[in-house]
Amino acid sequence: MTAWLSVVGIGEDGYAGLGKAARRALLAAGCIVGAPRQLALLPHCLGAQREAWPSPFSLEPVLARRGTPVCVLASGDPLFYGVGASLARQVAAEEMQVFSAPSSVSLAAARLGWPLQEVTVLSLVARPLAALQAQLFPGARLLLLSNDGDSPAAVAELLRERGFGPSRLTVLEHLGGDQERRIDGLAADWALPRAADLNLLAIDCAAGADARLLPLTPGLRDDLYQHDGQLTKRDVRAITLARLAPQPGELLWDVGAGCGSIGIEWMRAHPGCRALAIEADAGRQVHIQHNRDALGVPGLQLVAGRAPEALAGLAAPDAIFIGGGVTVPGMLEHCWASLKPGGRLVANAVTLQSEAALVAWREQVGGELTRISVAQAQPLGGFDTWRSALPITLLEVRKP
Repeated sequence: MTAWLSVVGIGEDGYAGLGKAARRALLAAGCIVGAPRQLALLPHCLGAQREAWPSPFSLEPVLARRGTPVCVLASGDPLFYGVGASLARQVAAEEMQVFSAPSSVSLAAARLGWPLQEVTVLSLVARPLAALQAQLFPGARLLLLSNDGDSPAAVAELLRERGFGPSRLTVLEHLGGDQERRIDGLAADWALPRAADLNLLAIDCAAGADARLLPLTPGLRDDLYQHDGQLTKRDVRAITLARLAPQPGELLWDVGAGCGSIGIEWMRAHPGCRALAIEADAGRQVHIQHNRDALGVPGLQLVAGRAPEALAGLAAPDAIFIGGGVTVPGMLEHCWASLKPGGRLVANAVTLQSEAALVAWREQVGGELTRISVAQAQPLGGFDTWRSALPITLLEVRKP
């Protein structure tokens, strides 16, 4: 099919900053769709009908005109956190042509002298601020697409709470336009109450003496989690995550999630990893919600209910962790039936009864049993001795 949809990236410099091909696409369009701010940048001589995006936002005004010449206005590079990316999921590549302008990220890197390949980019547009928690490391350079003018102050507050007050912040407003402005300061004493709604925030991360540092490896310290004692301890957690072997884009079921530690560290392994935490206890659900935000994975989805009944209708997982409840009738059978072919199931047992259930299940489906025993040195009078935690029996099995 001949391309009927043109997506034109337009910057703060407006129509004058567009190339010839982008201008020809606008001239040929029967309808131009965009945000009111973008439509206002076009000259009156363009004869096409102009239409603002509906509220709430929907692609329907564009998709309904399939096959007729339509032009969509987008900010900067349309395929970089832009409407072009949403359209590309709905429209075949041969049906659309994209004319990119420099993205705000490219312009910001040019202003700051930061090599883009050394920078982490994060969008806060209609996304939880808590996602920033997973990106804070000493020496990291971050470029944040702000949600609105309140974002810089909110980010500065989060940095102070994490002990990253010495971090240098730079707000870049209206990049590439006549109103471009730059504001610099430290998170510790950030005083700008509100920036322009159209802004990008740069962070040169620096940790203070009290900074709470989160390593990239699995097995976070136990005291980083809010819990009621229902917690897979860090050494066992690290071993469990290694057996679950997360891959980008994969979905985990964390069944009987407790405080959500396995699902949280699964998602921290890669930004594309997804997880569902299934938990029936209301108090533990609160712990999960707190922990997922504090540890930078607000996308962890909480499923309130008791397994296996609560598992009905959920998206098929690539991996399943069962931290408790292996003796519940139908639990192992339901999880095994739901698991995708080639998926991994890891279950931990502490009691003799749950261990017996895993041994019996292994006789049916195979897999590898491992006994994990961890001891820590602790005081005994004027000396030290080894104090052993309860041993864990771990079953790992891969579905054919």
